[in-house]
Order: sequence, then C-alpha cells, then structure tokens
Amino acid sequence: MHGLIQAYSRTNRILNTIKTYGNIVCFRNLQKRTDDAVSVFGDREAGGIVVMRGYKDYYYGYTDDKGKYNKGYVDLINELTENFSLAEERIIGEKNQKNFIVLFGAILRMRNLLTSFDDFADNEILSERDLQDYLGRYQDLRDEWKARREDGEKEDITDDIVFEIELIKQIEINIDYILLLVQKYHDTHCCDKEVLITIQKAVDASPQLRSKKLLIENFIAGVNDISDVMIEWREYVAAQKEKQLDDIIKEENLKPDETRKFIDNSFRDGQLKTNGTDIDKIMPPISRFGGGRAEKKAQVIEKLLIFFESFYGIG
Repeated sequence: MHGLIQAYSRTNRILNTIKTYGNIVCFRNLQKRTDDAVSVFGDREAGGIVVMRGYKDYYYGYTDDKGKYNKGYVDLINELTENFSLAEERIIGEKNQKNFIVLFGAILRMRNLLTSFDDFADNEILSERDLQDYLGRYQDLRDEWKARREDGEKEDITDDIVFEIELIKQIEINIDYILLLVQKYHDTHCCDKEVLITIQKAVDASPQLRSKKLLIENFIAGVNDISDVMIEWREYVAAQKEKQLDDIIKEENLKPDETRKFIDNSFRDGQLKTNGTDIDKIMPPISRFGGGRAEKKAQVIEKLLIFFESFYGIG
C-alpha cells in the first residue's frame, strides 16, 4: 500500500494551475488496492476524489452517489451556444457578462481535465474559429473589467470572478502560426480578407499576442511590398524594438547603456524586474527631496512593461 501511494505521488506531482494532476494508466486492476491504500493513508470516503471518473462522465455529465447531477462538457457547450451566441457582437449587461465569465471559465477547466483523455482529441464541439471568438470575448471582458476597477469604481466587481488566463495559455497560438497566415495573405496579393479576419481572431484569442496586436497590424499593413515574410518580420521587429526603446530612453532621459543592459537581461530572464535596485540604476538623476521620484519611476516602469510585453517571445 505504501509503495502504491508513493508511485502515484511521484507521477501525480502538480506543476502549476494547468498541470493540476498526473495521468496515470494502470495495466492491471488496482482499483481495490488503491481504495484500500487511500483509506489507510487518507480518507476512507476519498476514493471518488482521488481516482478520476471515466471520460464519458466528464464529457456527457453524470449523477453522483448523492443524486446530484454534474454537468459535462456537452452540457456546458450547449449552455454557452444557447445563451451567448456569436451572432451577437458583444455581451450586454454586467449580469450577463458575469454569467458568461463563470460559464466559460468552467469550460476551460473542463477542457483542461478532458485533455488527459486520449478520447477527447477528435471530439471538440466548437470549431477552432468559434473557440477563438469566445476566447477573444472572454479576454475583452477581462480587460474591460480590469479597466473599470482601475478607474476607481466603488465596488470591485472582480472580487468573486476568476479569469482562467493560465488555462487559456494552454491553448496558445504562437507567432509562427500568425506568420504562416500572413504569408498566405501575402500570396493572395493581399486580396483574401478572410485570412485577415482569421489573423485578427487568432491574435485576440491569445493572451501573449494581444499585447503585440499593434505591432502585427502595422507589419501586415506593409506586407504587400515585401518578398519574404519571415525575413522581413525579423528585420521589422528588430528595427521597431530598437526604435521604441530609443524613444523611451529619450522621452524619460534614461541612462542609455544601463537601460539596454537592463532590457537585455529582462528578455534573457523572461521577466522585467520592477523591484530591487536594477530599475534605479537606469533612472536619471532625481533629487530625493524634490518630490516626484516615485511618480517618475512608476511612469518609466509602465512604459518598459508595455515595451517588454510587445516584444518578448517574438524576436
């Protein structure tokens, strides 16, 4: 029993909010031994919690031992398409928005669970385009609600709402996919507007690419005059990266060499450190007694964060 629990534990270590469990396949009947082991080392009633139910239960829904019906993936998707049709341009009303956020969050969590089953691979219900549309709306609402809170609304409407951004990252659309679409658009002599719509929806659906939307749109605007999309993209990104950083340095009177080193280290480490002394080393001389130092530092950090999010991961 102890060896069995140890084997499960080593396989089942969580990583983050995405990997919340392991996928353990038993090639012999260990259900009774597992239940016995769990009852010894944990809770006698915990068998149904420790061992996942079958794929069909999560996909189609099931009634538990207490008579409660638990919605499956099919139920959740049906509720989504019936109550929040993509034919409507946006979701009107705070209550409807909140209901959508809660429902779509449940769908993302269920999708995360179902991906541990091979059966789910070819049984998605939403088309890729529709999923991207819903992902875009979900993140639009996140941005909208976040802006309301920052504008100082009396009631923090996000207190009881959780946006499953980490789970969205699991459905990531990378820049290579976008560039393939740009190449396809270029090959039609920039006439296939449907490809443009596909690019827009894919960018809006991605947490990482949303911050790079303006950069991508400006590149596409001049794509008709280029020969090789991939080469031109790398050159375009490098030029824009240098120009925008140079603009920030001049606008904020930052120390050029120290700032470039700070940014290079940030890209190397995968994060822009806003705490500690590193940020202070790039700041211009400001009297500690003259006031405005904290505001100046906050302004610099905000600009550098926007810059970092725009260029990280696409160089």
